[in-house]
Amino acid sequence: MISHDFKTTRIRLFRNEWLEKFTLLSPFMFALIWSVAIPLVVWAGWGAVRPLAGLGLMALGLVVWSLFEYAMHRYLFHWTLDWAPVRWLVFLIHGNHHESPNDRMRNLMPPVVSLPIAGLIWWGFVALQGASGTWTFLGFILGYLGYDVVHFACHQWPMRGRLGMALKRHHMRHHYVDEHGNYAITGLFWDVVFGSRITSVKTSNESTANAG
Repeated sequence: MISHDFKTTRIRLFRNEWLEKFTLLSPFMFALIWSVAIPLVVWAGWGAVRPLAGLGLMALGLVVWSLFEYAMHRYLFHWTLDWAPVRWLVFLIHGNHHESPNDRMRNLMPPVVSLPIAGLIWWGFVALQGASGTWTFLGFILGYLGYDVVHFACHQWPMRGRLGMALKRHHMRHHYVDEHGNYAITGLFWDVVFGSRITSVKTSNESTANAG
């Protein structure tokens, strides 16, 4: 049985009030920002390819996102290089979430981070594929939005149903059993493929104690 600590303590990341505000994002603002951004992406790519080809490119973008999500969480968000600037950066972008996992204002990526990175990735797809790259990017960014919504739901909603419970259980084990596993949020199969799926419900501390 996994024990959950649902007490929320907001961790202050910056002394400056304006910088601190940029690290927070409400669900309403998340929905507002992306309800404007996604139609703009569709408009930018409209007419670049035929509809069937556009759907194929979107599917490709979703696959690319799925791998990106796993790699980002495993290798960037949990980077363990013993160098103070890197430790600070990792804590800023993800470590604080493990310290206070149920802060609903930090369960979604703030636009000061997500929008510039999305812009760079969009540029990269277009540089590689030309105008049709916008449709690959659209699939990628829809995958990202699905990830952010699922991540928020895992921490803030009860997640009913077989799929919802599986997603929540998978991520809660990452937080409350062993943070060095269950890196995927939406594409749970990648943890099986790459051997990082958590199969025990005992915490790493409990396992060590039992072994002793």
